[in-house]
Amino acid sequence: MEGSTKSGQKRIISIDEQTTQVLRNQRKMQAGDKLKVGPEWRGASTYVFTTGWGEPIHPDTVSSPFPILIKRHNEREAQGPLPHARLHDLRHIHTTTLLLAGVPVHVVAARLGHADPSITLRVYAHVIRSAEASAADVFAQAIKE
Repeated sequence: MEGSTKSGQKRIISIDEQTTQVLRNQRKMQAGDKLKVGPEWRGASTYVFTTGWGEPIHPDTVSSPFPILIKRHNEREAQGPLPHARLHDLRHIHTTTLLLAGVPVHVVAARLGHADPSITLRVYAHVIRSAEASAADVFAQAIKE
């Protein structure tokens, strides 16, 4: 991503080893593309995902195929259709998954770039309420033992 965040600060986000490997593989493919294109390569080495000429890709390039991919999936998949989704919805899925897995709100807020965890709490209150219900079950089970 180019530029700073809404708050004007840099954000460093930890990623797992599998994601790191995907990015390394992409970088290797990009190096091959750069060799094929030769002096016509227009990119700097700062972008992992670029056009075939090495230029930064526009965010719409990633967002626009979403409806098409979902439609293709739904035409082939018998287990149930995927709902309409935008690229930005992956942010919500990521957040919801972390909160339901018990990751502390302040950690999730930092990953999202929320200056204050209260923002995360407000936006994802419905997720936290459902986690609270399961916490009651966990507590009840713990005192039975």
